Amino acid sequence: MEERKPTTGKIALKYGLIFGVIGIIFTLMLYSQELHYQIDLKRFFINIALGLLFVVVGSILGMNEFKKGNNSYMSFGQGLKIGVGLSLISGIIAIIFSFVMTEVIDPDMQEKAINYATEMMQDAGMTEDQIDKQLAGQKEPNIPLNIGIGLIFAIFIGFIGALIPAIVIKKQEEVY
Repeated sequence: MEERKPTTGKIALKYGLIFGVIGIIFTLMLYSQELHYQIDLKRFFINIALGLLFVVVGSILGMNEFKKGNNSYMSFGQGLKIGVGLSLISGIIAIIFSFVMTEVIDPDMQEKAINYATEMMQDAGMTEDQIDKQLAGQKEPNIPLNIGIGLIFAIFIGFIGALIPAIVIKKQEEVY
């Protein structure tokens, strides 16, 4: 009987689901502290760094699991597929949960975010006209555009986060 080798898709799905759920838990923690709508530049970069860290950790775990089930072999391309795939899966989960968050859990989230941003701009000394110009595009979000940007961003972060682990962990099969 032949043993079943793991596939990059199954590994990416498994770790994408795991890290997607971790992202939901993280968002719910922010929600419980009323911090989920307070996005400033510092928190934005912290969120990106955390996302990248999750992708790197997930990629390493997934690549090691793949190698273990594949006679200790994994190509660079397979490693990238695992990292980008898990990032895409967790990104899809994040997009779906974001919709649930803004439509079901906290329908006033957009209004809270606008009020918070207005306060921040007033504290920075901006005039009412400047604030209105800054917030003009925030009233009605473009959902298809946001979904597209979210998916592209997930793929990009997945690629960046999987690049170095894939280089380090890869081990090519000897071809005779």
